Amino acid sequence: MAACVAMSACGSLTNTPRPSATAPASTTLPQRSAAPEATTGASGARASAAPARPLDLGRIAITLEPFATVGGGPLAMAALPDSAGRLLVATQDGKVWLLEADGTVFADPVLDLGSRIVSGGEQGLLGIAAHPRFPTDPRVFVDYTDTNGDTIVASFRLDPGGAGRRLDPESFQQLLFVDQPYANHNGGALAFGPDGDLYVSLGDGGSGGDPQGNGQRLDTLLGKILRLDVDGGETYLIPPSNPFAKGGGKPEIWLYGLRNPWRMSFDRETGDLWIGDVGQGAWEEVDVARAGNSALNFGWRVMEGTHCYNADSCPQDGLTMPATDYGHDQGCTVIGGYVYRGSLYEFLRGAYLFADYCSGNLFALDASATAYAPPTRVGGGNNGIAAWGQDADGELYVLALDGTISKVVATQR
Repeated sequence: MAACVAMSACGSLTNTPRPSATAPASTTLPQRSAAPEATTGASGARASAAPARPLDLGRIAITLEPFATVGGGPLAMAALPDSAGRLLVATQDGKVWLLEADGTVFADPVLDLGSRIVSGGEQGLLGIAAHPRFPTDPRVFVDYTDTNGDTIVASFRLDPGGAGRRLDPESFQQLLFVDQPYANHNGGALAFGPDGDLYVSLGDGGSGGDPQGNGQRLDTLLGKILRLDVDGGETYLIPPSNPFAKGGGKPEIWLYGLRNPWRMSFDRETGDLWIGDVGQGAWEEVDVARAGNSALNFGWRVMEGTHCYNADSCPQDGLTMPATDYGHDQGCTVIGGYVYRGSLYEFLRGAYLFADYCSGNLFALDASATAYAPPTRVGGGNNGIAAWGQDADGELYVLALDGTISKVVATQR
């Protein structure tokens, strides 16, 4: 779609007025009655809710319908709650764009981080998430590699003078800094969980084969999924139910044993966390942490998918195996997606959809399955898929590096 040609013709980030004042952040953890009780290890996992009808993945076909075009390499999407279906798109070159519900792109970026980042390869503006109480809490969170190549997680607020169409660059608040020893495997996904906490994905620090052993180390944030309470303290607080909050590892850690968890998402119905973990030279994997389960060890670099990475030393006790994996005969880089919970395609509800960057294959899993299952190919021929997105209604989108943002369209064969 063509970009808006005049500011007056474009929507704002929100339909509701910005509060005249924002309450100061609490210094204690808020009470969250809906938060699941965390458990450590694989035991005690809550079973996922079953779909309304049995999934027949073999009959599902997914195609992509062009929806919008955003230059700069779109890598992440965030829905704006209570905002008439509007979406934010983060691009590798450091810009954040506003999309209307009809696919119209606002003429100017709502935020430009170009001077703060290094971009190219696996670096740049990598992740974005709006606070779940947006715009009451007017913060948008981003994950990027700074000019030295290190990871920054920061927040920006709606600009009170920007007619709701701009994030104030002066409202920058750094939450997290992580030194990156190499230029690759930065992870970069951000997602708010059903508990209201912010989850952050970090790769193993890069190079190849995890030379520092970060995936299995608990004294580093690299190779992990973190859980942060961003509603308390000057930057964040450690949720007391984090598995290492009282010692034994970095207190931010929620999950570990990951190589490069490039994209992750929560199932909005069950609270399960789905992770697409990019493999080394042979296998791509999808991991799932059922709602409330923490301290799961997904095995890298002991395992690559369900296969021993180092045949000379492959102890598997205590490891959580992937929900699925696939070999490099079907692709080379897994792009994690979402469990479909929209209303347009009842026959698709409960299917976890994901893709491969190299082959363009689209895959599906039954999200309620409790045992390993091979992925079902449900589409293909899609070049350069880098990420998935979900709108406020649960409908899905695919983002390609050439700038094409597409709607997911499903049919039954």
